[in-house]
Amino acid sequence: MSSRRGSLVSFLFVGLGFFVAVANAAELRVGAAWIDITPDRPVALDGQRHLRISRQAATPITASAVVIDAPEAGHAPEQAVLISCDLVHIHPDVLKAVREKVALRVAEIAPDRIVMSATHTHTAPVTGEGKYDIPAEGVMQPREYVEFLSDRITEMVAEAWRTRRPAKVGWGQGHAAVGQNRRAVYVDGSAQMYGSTQIPQFRGLEAREEHTVDVLFFWDAEDRLIAAAIDVWCPAQEMESLSVIHADYWHPVRETIRKEFGDQVVVLGWIGAAGDVSPHAMYEKAADERLYKLRGTTRLEELGRRIAQAFREAYEVASRDVRTEVPFRHAVEEAVLPYRIITSEEAEAARAEMEKFADRPEERWNFLWHQRVVFRYERQQAGIQDTFTMELHVLRVGDVAVAFNPFELFTEYGMRMKARSPAVQTFVVQLTGAGAYSGGYLPTEEAIRGGGYSAVPQSTLVGPEGGQMLVDRTVDLIGRLWTSP
Repeated sequence: MSSRRGSLVSFLFVGLGFFVAVANAAELRVGAAWIDITPDRPVALDGQRHLRISRQAATPITASAVVIDAPEAGHAPEQAVLISCDLVHIHPDVLKAVREKVALRVAEIAPDRIVMSATHTHTAPVTGEGKYDIPAEGVMQPREYVEFLSDRITEMVAEAWRTRRPAKVGWGQGHAAVGQNRRAVYVDGSAQMYGSTQIPQFRGLEAREEHTVDVLFFWDAEDRLIAAAIDVWCPAQEMESLSVIHADYWHPVRETIRKEFGDQVVVLGWIGAAGDVSPHAMYEKAADERLYKLRGTTRLEELGRRIAQAFREAYEVASRDVRTEVPFRHAVEEAVLPYRIITSEEAEAARAEMEKFADRPEERWNFLWHQRVVFRYERQQAGIQDTFTMELHVLRVGDVAVAFNPFELFTEYGMRMKARSPAVQTFVVQLTGAGAYSGGYLPTEEAIRGGGYSAVPQSTLVGPEGGQMLVDRTVDLIGRLWTSP
């Protein structure tokens, strides 16, 4: 493990926790590790509607893990294995492979306690077969990368588990203007992702953003910071159009934190509810560019600077209230959400678009995008009511609730969860591999009325009805962790 790709940084810590059957805090054992997941061969990149081949890495991409267990005499231990990856999403093949391999390597870990989330960088490898027409020669295939990736993550989790030891825990908030709503609304009520804001018909952005940055900290027994989970409500896609491997804004964030707090710090990057948000400026772009020019920096570096400053703000607060004993619980439930209903007009429009791409292999992404809508409509007409089944994971760590979902969840839903949660501080984490497949966007009623990419049926499996059901189920589960023994 001496090479860059072979190096594994691992640290040990414990928070104090709460066992399912006990109302008092119980001691936790916690371990943290990170590992490089950069492929060593050319690879197809995920996140755009066309094929891109990366032949180099502008930055490494990494996976990070925080492993927590709470042993209690006479009871099975409470566990959580939290993994964050520099990927566009967590494909079910990835989650399945990691759970199977970890089960073989570390028998003490229950597979359903493994929760994997993506930072949504659009400059990381494709992990699902059939999405693009990838050359068969000279390019790492998705199945090959999944094998490589799952091996690396298993190694990381095993190391984190092996090195668990006592630590302390704290939490805090900072603020950083990182994301902006990316759906422009016009006088006729229509909306468009990244639509022009410089025309007379422009009336505003569709919704507000959340600029709070929630941070969960862990220290060892000697008060050395060893890990932090950072929840930013904006996907990591500032560099999304590149054709090279890139970890996006998480790279400067991690570099800055480790420079200031030590190379031992493991950074768990989480993305809050941000399906309708991106780091790209929607207006005043000239002012942005002037700022970066005068500072001698780039927008990517500026985003990293803002998040690092929010991290410092949160650290200042959390370090004044470091806990050695806190409640800890991990609840997992199956949630079943209804599919969005497809209208006949939507199905016919999708069919017409699908036919345009039928004989064009280079447009496979677009063909499949429309084909799925036609397929869903045909099943709907046949009386088959498809549903979306997902694992709903919620953690309680002291006064903090962490709720995970597999969608590109529009910000409003996350705000509803935060507002109704009984926790002092609530983290909402999207793009979590916790279902049979990725959830796609989950838009609001207003977004569906406006239409456009991210709100049309091609972009979504679940609609606003299911979105509110997800909010209600999440809030209910959080509430039970605060009230039931």
